Amino acid sequence: MRFLKLASAWALACLFVSNYAVAQISSEIPFDDLPENYEYGKCYAKCKIADQYETVSVQKLAKDASVKLVNIPAEHKTVSEQVMVKEGRTEYRTIPATYKTITEKVQIEPEKKRVKTIPAQYRTETRKVMISPAHGDWVKKKKSPNCFSSNPEDCYVVCYEEVPAKYSTETYQVLVKEAYTTEDVTPAKYKTITKKVIDQPARVEEVTIPPVYKTVTSKVMVSPESTRQETVPAVYKTVQEKRLVSKGGYTVWTEILCAAKTGTSKVRSIQRALKDNGYDPGPIDGIMGVKTQTALKQFQTDKGLPLGNLNIKTLTALGVEG
Repeated sequence: MRFLKLASAWALACLFVSNYAVAQISSEIPFDDLPENYEYGKCYAKCKIADQYETVSVQKLAKDASVKLVNIPAEHKTVSEQVMVKEGRTEYRTIPATYKTITEKVQIEPEKKRVKTIPAQYRTETRKVMISPAHGDWVKKKKSPNCFSSNPEDCYVVCYEEVPAKYSTETYQVLVKEAYTTEDVTPAKYKTITKKVIDQPARVEEVTIPPVYKTVTSKVMVSPESTRQETVPAVYKTVQEKRLVSKGGYTVWTEILCAAKTGTSKVRSIQRALKDNGYDPGPIDGIMGVKTQTALKQFQTDKGLPLGNLNIKTLTALGVEG
């Protein structure tokens, strides 16, 4: 059966009680108990869980500690001392005068002043001058519309109209700014000349020549040659050992999905439910392959469900009908 292959893949040995189990214990079942409250049409399984081991690193003695004699060579040090090779003395030296170059400004042309008259400024303006005042005059007009004669010359119209005054435009000058005087100043002219002057006069100076020393080095013994005991620590090596984490045994009786109900469509439903819960069952193909088995086991472990079979509690947790 495909379901038995799943149990085998997880290294779990499961014993099944079919839906025709009776209260008597079969000689083929190595237990003194049967599921309590069992019913017809349901299957139950008790699975054997193998011992669980882990690999740990252990330090083991590879070589005992020992004692060895170590030669300590004599210790020397280099010392230095100052030795005078030439005595000090006093000398007199003539320090010559020193000079410096300075620059100064010399006037070559004095300042000049010139008075200048600035003429007055005018602007041109215009004004109107009346030539003849306004007056009245008779003016002949065309035929009046009120004249009913066929001859248009029979009616004349004259009107007394105002003749406007006549003006002419003349120009005249208006003073804007009066004339004034100003003074132009031409600044004095200078040139820069350079010359040498004494900075420090010549002098006699007393110079002290210090003595001359040289450094002489020599080697002296600080401590003589000796021996001492040295402990060589033990040597350990790391080895890998297998350690029992938990003892295997049989699980309690758990209601499982009977083989007759574990068809392709049921496995597809389980695969889809695993995928919806974030577990990768591989392709949704209705085959309980290694990837589907691994995903199912991880789901059972994460949810604290019975391991090793398609039990009803697992199907309920997945939302798959049993």
